[in-house]
Amino acid sequence: MQEKGTAQHIQHYADGTASVMRKVVVYGELRFYQRSDVLYQLTQVFCQRYLPRYGDRTVDQMVQAARSTKQNIAEGSTDGQTSAETELKLLGIARGSNQELLEDYRDYLKRKGMMEWFGVNERFDRLHRFCQEHSRWEDYQPITARMNDEELANMAICLCHQVDKALAKYIERKDREFTTEGGVRERMMAARLGQRETQRQIIERQAAEIAALREENARLKALLGKVIDASEQ
Repeated sequence: MQEKGTAQHIQHYADGTASVMRKVVVYGELRFYQRSDVLYQLTQVFCQRYLPRYGDRTVDQMVQAARSTKQNIAEGSTDGQTSAETELKLLGIARGSNQELLEDYRDYLKRKGMMEWFGVNERFDRLHRFCQEHSRWEDYQPITARMNDEELANMAICLCHQVDKALAKYIERKDREFTTEGGVRERMMAARLGQRETQRQIIERQAAEIAALREENARLKALLGKVIDASEQ
């Protein structure tokens, strides 16, 4: 499918037929989605290692919040091909779940009397740089075995902040796209109008070609008549 530059950013199939579908977002390539997957894996490790398996709802809440962030980014990006409204709604839910997870990690540090790293802090600087430079679980998995609960919690908090910041910018961008491009109804109307315009242009071109052929036919007939007259004389 190729995209033609129209006011509504309507895409077209190879045969020129207009499409109401929006451009596909490959969510797996979004760095904030990759980091949300890291958070989901990291949260499971953290809960299994440092929270009681029974009698504490925090485990289920934290794992569910991490999963909700990741899944709603994926689902929102997929559904966004046909519905900008659904995409914005699910991305908003993802951001809310990420904030919930952030608060759970902060609460854990408070309960344990541990520090949340920020500001001028050598450990925070190293952690922040690592999280900025890496967004896939395979980069984090080898080091988690050596980290204690304070370090893991601060890593998760750092990732939550990065996911939230990226999601906020992404949602704003999608909101602006929705404002300028409209929802599926507006895109359907634009696609229909664009298709009608294409058909009108084809008809006009064919009419011009027919008229040109008629003129050429008349010219050839006249030329043939002159040749016949000349041969009879």
